[in-house]
Amino acid sequence: MDMTLLLHWAEFAVRWLHVITAIAWIGSSFYFIALDLGLNRNIPGPADGEEWQVHGGGFYHIQKYMVAPAEMPEHLVWFKWESYATWLSGVALLILLYWVGAELYLIDWTVMELLPWQAITMSALSLTLGWIAYDRLCKSRLADNPQVLMLILFAIIVVLSWGYAQVFSGRAALLHLGALTATIMTANVAMVIIPNQKVVVADLKAGRTPDPKYGKIAKLRSTHNNYLTLPVIFLMLSNHYPLAFASEWNWLIAALVFLMGVTIRHFFNTMHAKQGMPWWTWGATAAIFAAIIWLSVLPLMQEDPPVEEARLTPAQAVFLDHPEFRQVADVMTARCAMCHAAEVYWPGVPVAPKNVMLHTDGHIARQARAIYLQSGASHAMPPGNISAIAEEERALIRRWYREVTGGAF
Repeated sequence: MDMTLLLHWAEFAVRWLHVITAIAWIGSSFYFIALDLGLNRNIPGPADGEEWQVHGGGFYHIQKYMVAPAEMPEHLVWFKWESYATWLSGVALLILLYWVGAELYLIDWTVMELLPWQAITMSALSLTLGWIAYDRLCKSRLADNPQVLMLILFAIIVVLSWGYAQVFSGRAALLHLGALTATIMTANVAMVIIPNQKVVVADLKAGRTPDPKYGKIAKLRSTHNNYLTLPVIFLMLSNHYPLAFASEWNWLIAALVFLMGVTIRHFFNTMHAKQGMPWWTWGATAAIFAAIIWLSVLPLMQEDPPVEEARLTPAQAVFLDHPEFRQVADVMTARCAMCHAAEVYWPGVPVAPKNVMLHTDGHIARQARAIYLQSGASHAMPPGNISAIAEEERALIRRWYREVTGGAF
């Protein structure tokens, strides 16, 4: 089995793991947020609040202590590995897809001419430096004014969104904004929330009264995670939708998604706190989403610029030199270019799926790996074989790709 197929299955396995762990993390996070906001705090006793819940045929009696109970409980469950596993699997997927496949997914020479090692270095540094900058802001005096801090953080998100779009491909730009946000969220858990809780536990074991400042600090980071969750999910899904990542306004679309995260979470947070139903957030969310849709189609309403040939890296250009490339290009023109082109003419398809273009030689060479996986090694494309690609044509694609790469990635 060639390495391209092995890599493809590795991506699938890691993506599956990433989704599973993300469900566990987001599910437990949203549950505890709703639980905390909905606690009955009018019941006398040492607890800060309590709640009775029923699920799966059983009744649960839950109590919350604002700082800590009088004594350390014998059994204590820590909610941390859901977050850690989500981030670790996400980084593994980033490496497999965007670093190993940098020339296809990370780099776009029409945006910036980068060598793979340069793009990978910038990718890794942006995630690291982004966390350091965020952490310092949260440890500054701004922590005493959470609203101002949130506004400053949003302004930084807008700048970062624009910056990523000036360096990476549109797909990678939105993905990296999501990856940076997810890195911040997991680092909040690993480097602030859990360590602070361990300080409280250590104080309890030593017979000391825990300092409430540790809970206050952790609460700020937890609040940020609460409002960042939904935008991260949107950005992770965006790589499947070219109207989001391939628009020239993709950076602004990404920034607006963070505002939607605030309006949606505000509704549910308010509802869970039993403070009413702020229905205005629905209208605000719909308005922001309408603005996103408008930005995504805005370039389509303007005069079409001349279509440029795809800029190729040296590793991509070698696909053009294969003696059977002309036959492969003819197959793409006959079987695929009705959807995968700058001007799509297949009914019901507004833009090229995933922004994959196959209407010029340069675009075909740039998408060689995807063509091989989707139409050579499998029958995924065309969908339902609607354009009647023949088995001989699939064999041609396999031969072309394998002879050029020699079975490499």
